[in-house]
Amino acid sequence: MSRFQPAKQCVRRYMQAMEAASASTVAQVLAEHTSDHYRWRGVYPFREQSSSGSVAQIFWQPLMQSFNALQRREDFFIAGENMHDDEVWVMSAGNFMGLLDADFLGIPATRRIANLRYAEFSCVQDGRISQTGLFVDLIGLMVQAGVNPLPPATGVYYNYPGPRYHDGLLHDDADPRESRQTLELINTMVKDLSDLNDSGAMDCPPEILARTWHSDMLWYGPAGIGATYTIPRYQEQHQLPFREQLGDKKFEGHVCRFAEGNFACFFGWPNLSNSPLGGWLGLPGGARHTQMQVVDIYRREGDKLAENWIMIDLPWWLEQQGLDVLQRNRELRSGRG
Repeated sequence: MSRFQPAKQCVRRYMQAMEAASASTVAQVLAEHTSDHYRWRGVYPFREQSSSGSVAQIFWQPLMQSFNALQRREDFFIAGENMHDDEVWVMSAGNFMGLLDADFLGIPATRRIANLRYAEFSCVQDGRISQTGLFVDLIGLMVQAGVNPLPPATGVYYNYPGPRYHDGLLHDDADPRESRQTLELINTMVKDLSDLNDSGAMDCPPEILARTWHSDMLWYGPAGIGATYTIPRYQEQHQLPFREQLGDKKFEGHVCRFAEGNFACFFGWPNLSNSPLGGWLGLPGGARHTQMQVVDIYRREGDKLAENWIMIDLPWWLEQQGLDVLQRNRELRSGRG
């Protein structure tokens, strides 16, 4: 058996059990598949939890009570060794899909299909999941429910596709040589952008991106930012507004970063810190230095990166500045806003 198969099989058993679980049984299912010292990291308002029981109570039970006939629609499944230590992580990403039949976090029920974009990172140790990083795009769900809390995006938000060649489900282990090539390319890109932040530059010469990106790169950003296509449009519709309208940008590191085959991923807690100067997301600036938690998933094609799926915990970034978009939505719906 290859190195990552035990971890992959552990996570696939967990996902199969979760697919069959209900709000009344999910706590037991989580307890059976996670370690005694389980650590869970999630987007705002869930944040950090230290037991499977609390995770079931604050996230999975409300989700299952709101989404009828909930399914995991998976576009990515990869595993690898965390480059920061010898932990083995498995990443699954795609959409949680179901009928939004009851309010979720105050987001109104639609009685229609809803897709909640997700990326779930699982650290596997001794046959159980010891850590989870679970990111979901709550603002994307709000948009589907007709309560978009942000000004118009610079890109376009929609139900994003998976990899161009539909090859993101690596149930069999990939060639380690391909994995190393992908990770080396990711590391070069991360260093280039970190060096740019350290320099204090507020822009980004396109040739820096072109070192590691295809010219027709597809960048799928979170709701509130949206997707862009090609390096010039990416710079116009996301990167330059981000760089010019956020100051004091600093790379803070990653919890895990790994690659398998042509795919790579990482998340941080936080990845970045910055200070809003005004204008980004169409919002005014503030005096606070904020943390930003981000997921990146990449597909390499040849010697360049060709697609990038991004999740940013924007509700947490905004909450640090005094704007709780979920609470504001609840107040507006109750007539107290």
